[in-house]
Amino acid sequence: MSLLDLSERSALVVGAGKGIGRATAVRLGAAGAHTVVLDRHADRAESVAREIREAGGRADFVVADATDVDSLEETIDAVWARAPGLDVLVNITGSATWVPLLEMEEADWDRDFRVNLDQHLCVGRAVVKRWEAVERAGVVCLVGSISGRFAASGHAAYGAAKAGLLSLVQTAAQEWWPLGVRVNAVLPGSVRTPRIEETLMDPDRPIPEDLLARMLMPEDVAAAIAFLASDLARRVTGQALLLDSGVTTRFPYSLTE
Repeated sequence: MSLLDLSERSALVVGAGKGIGRATAVRLGAAGAHTVVLDRHADRAESVAREIREAGGRADFVVADATDVDSLEETIDAVWARAPGLDVLVNITGSATWVPLLEMEEADWDRDFRVNLDQHLCVGRAVVKRWEAVERAGVVCLVGSISGRFAASGHAAYGAAKAGLLSLVQTAAQEWWPLGVRVNAVLPGSVRTPRIEETLMDPDRPIPEDLLARMLMPEDVAAAIAFLASDLARRVTGQALLLDSGVTTRFPYSLTE
């Protein structure tokens, strides 16, 4: 039996309609997990669930906006109706507002925190409360960003929110360990998502060849999430796994000039 066998698990992937979310849902489905695809776009959610089923996996989908706190309990009810024995929560939802600090509006800051930090807490609490009620163990994996560990020039609100996510992961890991819940994050660098692909086509924003060669594919992030969701990581909690092909390990100063 494969150590990455998730055939006895069910997983919810929030923000699974495209990019890293889609790749993660497909990867978990390929590992045998009954995968619930959640996205606010019905066509995307249905398409990813169908892709998993056509590959021989088990999948359902829920159409909802994870950032809508007022309808969150209704959303979780819909998930539980499809997967009463949920074991894994993966939350990928996030987006960045690109604006310099001196030009940023309060609404920009509030929005990025709501999408990239607040909703992760709200969704995580809603799921873990249900696990606690039935004394069920579980796994939470959040998708952060390299921007939460280093300077986030031009997208400071996003970076600050993702930095907050790292603290949230550590605190949740400590508080929820007695409940049998592990909490971790992955921190991707540049990933060739649909949005990044558009950037690559812009001649006014060239990307150095070395960074282009080190760029991740969504499937690379999905593989790391699958590991954290599996029993291979049964003693891994409170951690943030950096995925950047070694970009940040380089010495910051040039020795040739």
